[in-house]
Amino acid sequence: MSKLIVFTAPSGAGKTTIVRHLIQHLPSLAFSVSATTRAARSHEKDGQDYYFLTEQDFRQKIKKDAFVEWEEVYANQFYGTLKSEVQRLWAEGKHILFDIDVHGAINVKQSYPAETLTIFVKPPSVDVLLDRLTNRSTETAEQLQKRLDKANYELSFESRCDYILLNDQLSVALEEAEQVVRRFLETPEGLINK
Repeated sequence: MSKLIVFTAPSGAGKTTIVRHLIQHLPSLAFSVSATTRAARSHEKDGQDYYFLTEQDFRQKIKKDAFVEWEEVYANQFYGTLKSEVQRLWAEGKHILFDIDVHGAINVKQSYPAETLTIFVKPPSVDVLLDRLTNRSTETAEQLQKRLDKANYELSFESRCDYILLNDQLSVALEEAEQVVRRFLETPEGLINK
């Protein structure tokens, strides 16, 4: 049985770094590339980091029920997981690793309850989160404030996830993430104790 491992967190908590580590160290995992309407950053590649869609294309796919989950994360800025992406990775015999927002994580869990492990990556504090977001230098002050406001809201969802991973020291968080995911993949029923 193919399993789904969903990492979710406020922006800047470190989930993408953890997901990249797991992809490199666990060959049975494949990364689910999300679709988005936001503009690509200079280092991002279409089909590798995200499927970059126009808002019109994204809305058409919503109408055609092409998503496992989707969310309008910010006004006119959509993110989602295409059903075709999940089917592609399952056809390759892979367990699927997701890096998505809290609503998406909950929706995937609802769609595939027995096959899914949701992991909430928790920053040590909101102040640390703000420092991480500021040091990225990828957003305007207004965008940064939106992300921080959203982060405060997303932190309230940690108890709805199967496992809470504190990302205080990255090396410790990476090791813990690897152990939790290995245990989930090796357990036939897939259950994990918090």
